[in-house]
Amino acid sequence: MIYEGLADAGAARTRTGGVPLAPPGFEWPRCAECDGPMQFQAQIRLDDIDPAEHGLFSIFMCENEPGLCLEWEPDSGGNRAFVFRSDLVPAAVPSDGVVLLPEVSAIAYAATPEVHYERARQRWHSETGGPLRHVLGQVGGAPQWLQDDETPTCGGCDAPMTFVVQLEEGHDRRTSLNFAGGCGYGFRCRPCDTASFLWQP
Repeated sequence: MIYEGLADAGAARTRTGGVPLAPPGFEWPRCAECDGPMQFQAQIRLDDIDPAEHGLFSIFMCENEPGLCLEWEPDSGGNRAFVFRSDLVPAAVPSDGVVLLPEVSAIAYAATPEVHYERARQRWHSETGGPLRHVLGQVGGAPQWLQDDETPTCGGCDAPMTFVVQLEEGHDRRTSLNFAGGCGYGFRCRPCDTASFLWQP
């Protein structure tokens, strides 16, 4: 996933920031700890991973002060992930809380024969001369964990979830996602159509 400049706030493409596209009547998620509305982080087009798929994988995370909510854990209530399927419209944005990122970043893709994420990231950097911070993550494949494997289990069927996306913080520290210098990881359960998110520093 490569930074491709600024994107429209309501674009149907894969992006970080902007306004989420969601089903009509979507209720913006609120943090289970502070009750503030979460910040919209990113949406990933599922057909970017598998052309036979459709819909969006969307991530929200609490960024409200004083910053003590457990937003890095998959089941703490400090973040939410969703799979949205069709008839999507821009969601109604809450008037309170820290809900939108300062920038909307378009994402392009660079194919690589490397199967290991960090080697692929370094190879893109060496071959293109582009800044490493312009590599925004990966879709599909296998996650590269910064700590132990934390693949979540589906709350509906108890099966391990399928990896969807690994996200870096972003191309610019002033407008980036906040994973304490680490990476975010998105998963879903295909049979149950549920989703989960966590990050590791």
